[in-house]
Amino acid sequence: QVQLVESGGGLAQPGGSLRLSCAASGNIFTIYDMGWYRRVPRKLPELVATITRAGKTTYADSVKGRFIISRDNAKNTVTLQMNGLKPEDTDVYICNAVQSEVDYWGKGTLVTVSS
Repeated sequence: QVQLVESGGGLAQPGGSLRLSCAASGNIFTIYDMGWYRRVPRKLPELVATITRAGKTTYADSVKGRFIISRDNAKNTVTLQMNGLKPEDTDVYICNAVQSEVDYWGKGTLVTVSS
């Protein structure tokens, strides 16, 4: 089992920034993809950004040019730098990691963008 713990959520004003972090622990061999998703009621989580072990990134169109995902393979951490925040970015952001073709999920961290 792999455990994921997120941190860094909170309240930000429109146009502001937040930095989300996620640390993986537990029975770790080789984590391949890591990423951030948004919680969607009654649906599967919605992709925000992912990064492969080699550093290839994918972003949702809504966050391109504003969010930056990065990871530290040695520390098994993934970070989401959120810039230019908009009220519509308000959501619970969930960390994801893939190991041995199994998806692991964190509990999520709330991001609220409001003036």
